[in-house]
Amino acid sequence: MKPADFPEEVHRLIGQLKELPGIGPRSAERICLWLLQNPHAYTEALVDSLTVAKSRIIACPVCGFFATATHCVLCDDPKRDDSQICVVEQATDVMPLERSGVFRGRYHCLGGKLSPLDGVEPDDLRIHGLLKRIDQAKEPVEVILALGSDVEGEATANYLADLLRHRQCTISRIAQGLPVGGGLGQADPLTLMRAMQGRRSW
Repeated sequence: MKPADFPEEVHRLIGQLKELPGIGPRSAERICLWLLQNPHAYTEALVDSLTVAKSRIIACPVCGFFATATHCVLCDDPKRDDSQICVVEQATDVMPLERSGVFRGRYHCLGGKLSPLDGVEPDDLRIHGLLKRIDQAKEPVEVILALGSDVEGEATANYLADLLRHRQCTISRIAQGLPVGGGLGQADPLTLMRAMQGRRSW
């Protein structure tokens, strides 16, 4: 006799959940069954929230952070320091710095890092937008390169530094308080604070 199995619809949902980062097969199955069996699981609200977020959230055309077509919480904040632009790899790297409270300037999210082996070239990143922001600034700005300390992060930092040297800006790199091979997402607030405060000319 063939052993019983879930209906195809359940398998399909488990398969979709497995595609999420950090969710393995067993976790995907547990989440799926909880959503289906728990009377307090507001699946309609979950689907609606996901649909709305997916349709409305875009990358800010100026800084690259999460935004809507009419509002970016970073670019629209008049209290931020226009004399500093912190360059990060991904939009998600902004949040660890914000939660640490060590930086109140502007951000620029590249959308990745240089990686020729993976086919990521300078034109694939938001480098042109960064140069445009610096060239249009009313006063010289400090560009803080807050990129990961892995090989690709270092290569990206060196590439940007070479591009920026002859522009109206100073260049600094956050201190290596970050673990080698790690990014901002794995750092605790104290490490981020020391890295930001110990940045050096580049």
